[in-house]
Amino acid sequence: MDNSSGVGVLDKAVLVLNALEAGPASLAQLVQTTGLARPTAHRLAVALEHHRLVHRDTQGRFILGPRLAELAVAAGEDRLLAIAQPILAQLRDLTGESASLFRRQGDVRVCVASAERTSGLRDTIPVGAALPMTAGSAAQILLAWEEPDRLHRGLRGAKFEATTLASVRRRGWAQSVGEREQGVGSVSAPIRGAAGRVIAAVSVSGPLERLTRSPGRLHAGPVVAAAEKISEGMRRTAA
Repeated sequence: MDNSSGVGVLDKAVLVLNALEAGPASLAQLVQTTGLARPTAHRLAVALEHHRLVHRDTQGRFILGPRLAELAVAAGEDRLLAIAQPILAQLRDLTGESASLFRRQGDVRVCVASAERTSGLRDTIPVGAALPMTAGSAAQILLAWEEPDRLHRGLRGAKFEATTLASVRRRGWAQSVGEREQGVGSVSAPIRGAAGRVIAAVSVSGPLERLTRSPGRLHAGPVVAAAEKISEGMRRTAA
């Protein structure tokens, strides 16, 4: 199948963006994945960075930029957000806690959707907030199924260990107690795309006085069910 549009520079720019869909990439990795000459790959990546379509993480690797998410929301065509939003509201109503959706972006995880508890003490995470990948149950989820080298790099400075992530993979959900913020707990589960790859994490979070020091015992069931429902929705729309 010929994927050429006839506009060479545009086709090459799309090659760069497609390569970054799999995650952060150095210039050498971009060259290898796209087949572009090194000067061409660098010139295109820097130009895309200027327009915020590409960004760089703390290690200097290229990642997809925030402008893509902004355009997706504006166009109303982000399938994940469209599928997840009503399910997040259901999860909030079922658990009585704030529900959030996180995507990994380089060395941070970004809240891309939320349904906040409407009253009382709550954990508020605004849409667009960037949180560390070193703490919290959503960070555990987004790291647990990474390739071994990326997983071990991600554990540097983390408040959880490799054994924690092994338990997450085994049971299919994660919990945290005061990891990200003192007095706050959370439970998260993985959302998978059509190919089965973990693409996001769904979470509930709130004060430990309600979630207790074993928040998974209270909320793992509904959080996992919500994640599976969103994942199924992604599979159906991709079919």
